[in-house]
Amino acid sequence: MASEKDSGYRKNFSLIVTFIVLISLVFVLSLFLAFNFSKKNIENDFVSAKANVLEESIKPYNDFFLNKLQEISFYNGYLDSATATRFVDTILRDYPFVSKVTFYDTEVKNIKYEGYGVNAGDFTIGMKNVYQFGHDVPKDSIKIFGEDETRHLLKPGDFNTLSLKLITFIQKLDTTKVPSPEELFSNFTNVQTNRIDYFNIPSFELLKTYKRMVTTKLASNPVYQLDMFSFELDQTKIKIKNTRPLLYQDVRIEPISYDPLVTSSDNITGEITLGGPFSDYKLYFISSKSFVKKEIFSYFLPIAAVLFLFYGVLVLVAFLIYRNLNVNHKMFKLQYDFVTNLTHEFKTPVSVIKIAGNNIKSATSLTQREQQLYGKILDEEADKLNGLMNKLLAFTQIENKAITLNRDEINIEDFIESTIEVHKLKHPDFDFTYEIYGFKTFIADPVLLGSLFDNLAENAYKYSNEGQKKLHITARLIKDKVVLRFKDAGIGIPSSEINNIFKKFYRIQNRYNQNGSVGLGLAFCKELVNFMNGEISVRSTVNKGSEFKIVLPYINN
Repeated sequence: MASEKDSGYRKNFSLIVTFIVLISLVFVLSLFLAFNFSKKNIENDFVSAKANVLEESIKPYNDFFLNKLQEISFYNGYLDSATATRFVDTILRDYPFVSKVTFYDTEVKNIKYEGYGVNAGDFTIGMKNVYQFGHDVPKDSIKIFGEDETRHLLKPGDFNTLSLKLITFIQKLDTTKVPSPEELFSNFTNVQTNRIDYFNIPSFELLKTYKRMVTTKLASNPVYQLDMFSFELDQTKIKIKNTRPLLYQDVRIEPISYDPLVTSSDNITGEITLGGPFSDYKLYFISSKSFVKKEIFSYFLPIAAVLFLFYGVLVLVAFLIYRNLNVNHKMFKLQYDFVTNLTHEFKTPVSVIKIAGNNIKSATSLTQREQQLYGKILDEEADKLNGLMNKLLAFTQIENKAITLNRDEINIEDFIESTIEVHKLKHPDFDFTYEIYGFKTFIADPVLLGSLFDNLAENAYKYSNEGQKKLHITARLIKDKVVLRFKDAGIGIPSSEINNIFKKFYRIQNRYNQNGSVGLGLAFCKELVNFMNGEISVRSTVNKGSEFKIVLPYINN
């Protein structure tokens, strides 16, 4: 039966080892796949995250182009130099990439314009005054053109280009349909490299009037105000917002044609065009492979931690299963040995009783000496059976706290003397000595204390060689504690077994246990001491003896 159990245990242990090996292989494979996934993901991010850096970096420009420019139309062409100055100041302050602004104070007339301007028939877009603004513009050069001035620094090319574009739009305008905002914006705006020119957008009714002015000479000779701004842009003043500083080591603006002469294999590069008036430039991204590898590991490590946690849980489960199997195996062995030894313990006195009974039964007559002998045998063997059953019953009761702890006054000297007398009668070769220090009486349960003394005395006798069957008992009062020491000269306990001797059903394998031992003696002692709110410990040296130390609370009347 035991071999079958051992075989099953070994089989289960092999299955657990196989399980751990398999999950370890899966764990290593998962780490490998997770690292490759992290690497691929970061490499894809290097490509895709460029768009986010571009979007964040040109967000101020988009705000300027889509929102700020259109504020010019709110003035309906009636901006003067003072208002234009305040408007431009906000632009130069809020949008550092705008390096210079030229303001054209313009008129739309229904006559051919003699000065600077663009004509289409009797429709004319002409300049009255032109001002320039910028951090590098001298204060005496703000006004660069005026109708009443002969000196000017005017270069009307940008004005003429956008004016012609506007006139072309008016000539093709379908006055039966309102143009869309996008159509108006694109025709009143001219985007060039590092420059944006913008006319304020008039109402649709005014556009229809412009349409009539192109084809007809109106009797009223109307004059309308129109404003144009020309913004010079500097791409170097765009503030790059690196949204992935752990991915892109360096981001800079370079010409679209920029191509480094030396490209290191240790670097990863990428680029994306700025677009719009900056379409001749690009964002250039460069990172060393070692720099990107840090980002890969920062992405990989949390995944690895989760995998490791999951792996640890599986290993813990396997360990707990193994531990339970091991405990069950030990418990089975202990119970098997207990049943075997208990059977032997019961079988011996039962066999002796049966033999004595048969002898009495078969004898025709018994002498007085034979009657006394058989009576003594029956009485002793019955006492053995009774003592064994009482120990088992007491152990179970104490373990389940099913008995009440009695508190009687005990004279320690008388108690030790009585213990010595009992064991000297049973074992005349047993050498007993004792010492008492610091007290004479204390309160304890005499039955439980007697069982404790008896078990330790029996062990001292049983596990000692002939001529060495000695026991020295010391009773000492130390700081409100009764300290009892039982020192023998027996065979001792190996250090590897010290932690096991107080376990139930546990037996040290030696020649003294070959004839049967239930393995309850010291476990019973530990339960007794615990029940009396005390502590028990042991020190032992092989072939020199053991010393059991018991500490009990000192209670006195």
